[in-house]
Amino acid sequence: MRKGLKLGLVQVYFGRGKGKTTAALGQGFRASGHGFKVMMIQFLKGDTRYGEIEAIKANPNFNIKQFGPQLQSR
Repeated sequence: MRKGLKLGLVQVYFGRGKGKTTAALGQGFRASGHGFKVMMIQFLKGDTRYGEIEAIKANPNFNIKQFGPQLQSR
């Protein structure tokens, strides 16, 4: 590995039912609280209003990109 590069981690949450966004946000906030930089990529099918987005905006180590039929990219 070149100097300056650090090992990253990718986690994928998918499937039917509830809990995927909650699990991803929980892990993301936990990691950012420990000083890690987090990028969450979310593919939306329905409602684009999530209150958690405001908390992410207030956290400089946590970024989110949302994609779906209703929006281009945030």
